[in-house]
Amino acid sequence: MMMTIPWDSLFGGMLLGVSATLLLLLNGKIAGISGVLTGLMTPKKRDYAWRWLFVIGMVSGGLVGVYFLGAEVPKEYQTSISMLIVSGLLVGIGTRLGNGCTSGHGICGIGRLSVRSMVATVVFMFVAAITVFVRLHVLY
Repeated sequence: MMMTIPWDSLFGGMLLGVSATLLLLLNGKIAGISGVLTGLMTPKKRDYAWRWLFVIGMVSGGLVGVYFLGAEVPKEYQTSISMLIVSGLLVGIGTRLGNGCTSGHGICGIGRLSVRSMVATVVFMFVAAITVFVRLHVLY
């Protein structure tokens, strides 16, 4: 079996790490998506513009990837709309219960050596593995 290196994924991961580190070092802010969006819904003075720039950067980065770099977006999904809604609600509940999202804990928290984030990351990776197993081997 030949091993190939997924260069795009490696480069994307490096960009995520560098950008999260720069945001923390230069602004003292954590690049967790749930925290960024929560801050937009409950605005405070001097803590609003960077959040909008962050969200605009995420959206425009995705658009650049699709329209200029040829990134592919799935056109078909093998699940129902109701399953997508339930899944989205479960992710939201998990984010609230875990006091942060996967990006906040997995990228930023582990980088800061936060024990809470390390535990949260282990828990959501374990649950993700169980979910994939059930989806592929139990719910044909």
